[in-house]
Amino acid sequence: MQKAYKLQGKHRHYDWGGQQFIPHLMGIDNSAQQPFAEYWMGAHPAAVSEVMTKEGIMPLDQMIQNNASTLLGLKTHAEFGMLPYLFKILDVAKMLSIQAHPDKKNAIIGFEKEQAAGISLDAFNRNYKDQNHKPEVMVALSDFWLLHGFLAPELLEQRLQAFFYFHPLQDHFRGVDYEGLYRFFMQLSSEDADRILKPLMMDAVTSVKSGSVDKTHPHWWANQYYNGEVPNQNIDKGIFSIYILNIVHLSKYEGIFQGAGLLHAYLEGQNMELMANSDNVLRGGLTSKHIDINELIQQVKFKPTYPSILKGQKRNDFETEYACPVPDFGITKITIPEGESYTMNSDSLEILLVTEGELQVEELSVKAGEAVMLPAGQGISLKAITASVLFKSYVP
Repeated sequence: MQKAYKLQGKHRHYDWGGQQFIPHLMGIDNSAQQPFAEYWMGAHPAAVSEVMTKEGIMPLDQMIQNNASTLLGLKTHAEFGMLPYLFKILDVAKMLSIQAHPDKKNAIIGFEKEQAAGISLDAFNRNYKDQNHKPEVMVALSDFWLLHGFLAPELLEQRLQAFFYFHPLQDHFRGVDYEGLYRFFMQLSSEDADRILKPLMMDAVTSVKSGSVDKTHPHWWANQYYNGEVPNQNIDKGIFSIYILNIVHLSKYEGIFQGAGLLHAYLEGQNMELMANSDNVLRGGLTSKHIDINELIQQVKFKPTYPSILKGQKRNDFETEYACPVPDFGITKITIPEGESYTMNSDSLEILLVTEGELQVEELSVKAGEAVMLPAGQGISLKAITASVLFKSYVP
């Protein structure tokens, strides 16, 4: 078995993706102007990566099945029996849906319930694609904006007081009742929701045009979603979430962790994202995809969130770790100056993705946009041909 293998991930062309960042990183011609939203690296059945072996190309899931304990490592194999994470690059050109992910217990319950009901895995109204939870961590590759959990009570109270169209909602919050507020608004009829959202949108469009708000203000993103227009009716209720969630800005190489039940949405920017190996998403608006408000409400943790931005903690002169409070995955950033070498040990199946520079990983020459898979239990030598930055996913 080799100490390192080139790995080819799979592109996902969702309509919210950008057209330049991922093609430029990977040297792909995109003269057709296709959206490149995500690049998946892992063994998720929806998009299995391929490994370049001396015997030819092999799907990663098949390779793991053939050599599970060797590739994954004894600890990971015993605990998970599979590769427990999915590693991604994202380019968010248009904001993603308001969403939350279930914990493992509720994912199992939801999956089995939908299986028993005979709902196909690829059905439009399917909520649970698998039986796994989906905590996730991201590290920004550019300035990055996201919605991240409910505002602190005093801030949310101020927000409801600040705009006349929110005044009817104050009695449903009363400074503490996040679920009551959210449930009431999301279960309004379209006509009743529009009475609140239409003056909000008019206010948002006017504020952006006048230059009185920037990206730190929810009006900016409400205006962005509708491209500076005010719909006549059926305004997406997800707009309300922009006003009751934290707007968080991350600078390049800052990170954030998002656990089960946290209402969130990516707004703009590029990042590395690492999550449990799952595709379970419950949506609450800003999307044309399936929305099941009752199921979402069952999974959301209705409490304030105080965003904790991860700056990363240095392991050594080369490697910086971002804290992930789950057993499924960990992520580090490795920075190697030109001409220098770094030796490390792989304790699990690890994936390296190079974002800058060119380096030698054992006998492999790897440049920006390329990925390498490392089997567990290897001593790996990295030598930077040019100054290099790469990200590593692993199992703690």
